[in-house]
Amino acid sequence: MLYPIRLAFRFAALVLVVSSTLLVLGFTSCEATRPQASAALIAISKQDAIRRDSLRADSVARAGGRLSGAILPAERIVAFYGNPLHKAMGVLGQYPKDEMLRRLRLQVADWQKADSLPVRPALHLIAVIAQRDSGDDGKYRMALPDTTIQRVIKWGQEQNTLVFLDVQVGLSDLQHELPKLEKYLRLPYVHLGIDPEFSMKSGRRPGTEVGEFDAQDINYARWFLARLVSEYQLPPKVLVVHRFRQDMVTNYQNIKLDPRVQIVMHMDGWGTPNIKRSSYRKFIKQEPVEYTGFKIFFKNDRRSNSRLMTSREVSTLTPSPLYIQYQ
Repeated sequence: MLYPIRLAFRFAALVLVVSSTLLVLGFTSCEATRPQASAALIAISKQDAIRRDSLRADSVARAGGRLSGAILPAERIVAFYGNPLHKAMGVLGQYPKDEMLRRLRLQVADWQKADSLPVRPALHLIAVIAQRDSGDDGKYRMALPDTTIQRVIKWGQEQNTLVFLDVQVGLSDLQHELPKLEKYLRLPYVHLGIDPEFSMKSGRRPGTEVGEFDAQDINYARWFLARLVSEYQLPPKVLVVHRFRQDMVTNYQNIKLDPRVQIVMHMDGWGTPNIKRSSYRKFIKQEPVEYTGFKIFFKNDRRSNSRLMTSREVSTLTPSPLYIQYQ
């Protein structure tokens, strides 16, 4: 009669071992999934914060207001454009750092006399440059080394100037290029420029024809910057869109506005004062988006015995440009 009792004890012990194993596995499973659950909750929380910030931005826009920290239209931006590794690409790289900054200060002082608007200096760096060679991936563009981008950003920090990172996508697109610059665009004083001239939707090599951006491309750039503003609690970003021909920007009327991103349609053509005024009227004034910009070419605008437009002449254009770029 002892055998059934012994069997019962063995069965009970087995049940206890199995229960303990399941309990341990259960705890292990919970511990393993806890970080994942936490990461998921953080992601949901971020998305909810961005959504709420978007609703707040929409409310501000509907009321015709602007978010705190917005630069435009209370101030005018005066920028030097180029690449410190290449003298021919603009004044930013044409002179040694100290001389370039001295000239920028003089230009800012000149603009300060043009009208009553305060002036913010800026360095506009071509961070992604269209190329004649296809490169390993066939996209005809090359990003500057991080060390060069960081150097110019450091100049901006030291001099209390804004910094713009300009993107020429070649045969790539903004969806692939902008995320690579996110670590810089998170900084409150770093803004963005995009250049349709070198967006080769036709598949041809940059420089063989003028490229284009559609409203969808510009809306993506706006959305990308707006997300950063909400996620990192930044002041509004400025988005500069280059333009000197009508076909460089298609479906402009579909560009969506957002107070987190201030869009500047920037007249980028060179020529005589009359040609530049005409281009501004045709391609910027007649197809308005939000704010306007105007470029002065130190060399090309002087071709054929022409001259540079003065700050006072440019400031009296209608609408008055709030972003001024020198190349």
